Amino acid sequence: MRKFDVLVIGTGPGGQKAAIQASKLGKSVAVIEKNPFLGGAGLHTGTLPSKTLRETAVFLSGFKQRAVFGYQFAPGRELTLSELMYRKTEVIRKQMGVIIEQFSRNNVEIIYGDAAFTGQGRLAVTDGGGKIEKLSASVIIIATGSMPARPADVPFDKDHIYDSDSILGIENLPLSLTIIGGGVIGCEYACVFAALGIKITLVEKKKRLLTFADEEIVSSLVYWMRQSGITLRLDEEVVSIRVEAEGKEDVAPDVVTKLKSGKVITSEKLLYTMGRVGNTGGLNLSAIGVKTDDRGHILVNENFQTQAPQVYAIGDCIGFPSLASTSMEQGRRAVCHAFLVSGITCDVPLGAMPYAIYTIPEISMVGENEEGLTAQGIPYEVGCAFFKEVARGQIIGDTHGMIKLLFHRESRKLLGVHIIGEKASELIHIGHAVLNFGGSVDYFKDVVFNYPTLSDAYKEAAMNGLNKL
Repeated sequence: MRKFDVLVIGTGPGGQKAAIQASKLGKSVAVIEKNPFLGGAGLHTGTLPSKTLRETAVFLSGFKQRAVFGYQFAPGRELTLSELMYRKTEVIRKQMGVIIEQFSRNNVEIIYGDAAFTGQGRLAVTDGGGKIEKLSASVIIIATGSMPARPADVPFDKDHIYDSDSILGIENLPLSLTIIGGGVIGCEYACVFAALGIKITLVEKKKRLLTFADEEIVSSLVYWMRQSGITLRLDEEVVSIRVEAEGKEDVAPDVVTKLKSGKVITSEKLLYTMGRVGNTGGLNLSAIGVKTDDRGHILVNENFQTQAPQVYAIGDCIGFPSLASTSMEQGRRAVCHAFLVSGITCDVPLGAMPYAIYTIPEISMVGENEEGLTAQGIPYEVGCAFFKEVARGQIIGDTHGMIKLLFHRESRKLLGVHIIGEKASELIHIGHAVLNFGGSVDYFKDVVFNYPTLSDAYKEAAMNGLNKL
């Protein structure tokens, strides 16, 4: 049995940062990867591929040109998804090279195979040929990620009904697409495919989309989704999904979705995005007394410890927020807690992490929203600015984007930032820094921004809010 100080199961963003942090502390580290490639779902089936497709869709819909990042398309020819995402392979190759180089530079050993617990601090790793290697470590980090939920009553196949992984293998873009689930993944794909000219119907069982986000920002997003031709079916429950006319000569199959309200939706393809489940089923967690919820998410405390104190879990396998950015920081903090190291991570609470949703337009947020502040009884004021109020917004043609600042009426301390529009995921970090360092809304009033920039909307929003006082 080989012994290490730290074993990390999974090489996604969280696993990478956990392994490198452990190495920086002088620990012997190995990462275990069940796939023949590194990087996890974020690199191969999730974040990177979907964002590559989004950028292509924005380019095509925005400029109406036939060249996508140097790739020439013949006029009038039907585009395939693989062509739209042809850059993905090269980007993945380069990113994998970066990961391998970082592991090598930090003396992190890579072990390929399926890992399962055999006892406290012990793992058995089975490689592709069936060979089993026994490993042990004083600290084990679980970073196995998640996979799309596939309910038994949804007839998934390779030609008509997809999940968020298999949709990336679709050959030709359909004329119409039904999307079940109005969460982050569903909204992102709805916007992307609508931008490519596909007729989209989005079904969500809740009364509003993205319930964790600011209601005003979501309302603005909903307006633009409808403007782009997306049909929204909110507060609707799916009763059945079936493929009709399959196998009949000269008849193209349709996917028929029946709703509890009696509505029937017919489309060429269907994408099911109702949640994800943790990749934890094969870990034999019962051997160490670690429990999961009904979606396979591992239960952890505020330090990411499981019921087995020397075993930590981070990233998508523990559930919300399931973001690459938060997973990386969770990995660092878990390792530092395991070895009682202070001073490496700052005092920024993980609850104040930014979120980005790559819809079209994209939205991003950090801190509190109005609903939360109202529920807590905190006296707050709101400052808003539209991009049309700054020169850069007029230059780029985004006159409907908006920055919304929430701050305490008495102390003026910044409490939350919400943005919709071009580069929202980038702009959020200005507010993120001020919020995490306890700054006030007056910072934006007094600071000088480059001109012309979208960042200047922060100053306009601050002035708007302070004028209300």
